[in-house]
Amino acid sequence: MESVELPIDTGHGGGCSSGCVCQVVRAIKEIQEMAVEEEECPTCPTNCFIEPLGGSPSRNNVDTRVFTLTNKKGELLKGLFKGRGGNCVSVYFRVEEIFDNCCATLRVLVPLNKEGEPVKIMHHGEINYEALCAVRRWGKSSSCITVDLHCFCAVQCIADVDLQLCD
Repeated sequence: MESVELPIDTGHGGGCSSGCVCQVVRAIKEIQEMAVEEEECPTCPTNCFIEPLGGSPSRNNVDTRVFTLTNKKGELLKGLFKGRGGNCVSVYFRVEEIFDNCCATLRVLVPLNKEGEPVKIMHHGEINYEALCAVRRWGKSSSCITVDLHCFCAVQCIADVDLQLCD
């Protein structure tokens, strides 16, 4: 595995100083499309620039790099999906497309516990961080959102997973 180094675009701030979130999400998109097999141990297994997807040839059945986005106020981006029982909000995404001036279409991912059951991450209108700790898996939803990546200051890659998007 190798870490991809991309130049940082400093032409756009969107409230932040470097606009690097756009570059990271572009890299995630490219890595999701690549099928490279290399063997190395990364220093940080959730580094957004680690390739190939899955981190090693033994995990080659992955099609998605799950990530979160944080705005300049330190708030996680939230997206809605069709759910039940008040469970219809997620902070987890998959990049589907990047276009124009760093706009992206993101698929909202359903947070699941280790048994594959949906995790309700909102409580009284606020993110329940304890519930986020219970998230171990992700499911695909049919909900997508379009965002301006210049509006975010941080991207955190969480895991590489197989959502079986083409099954």
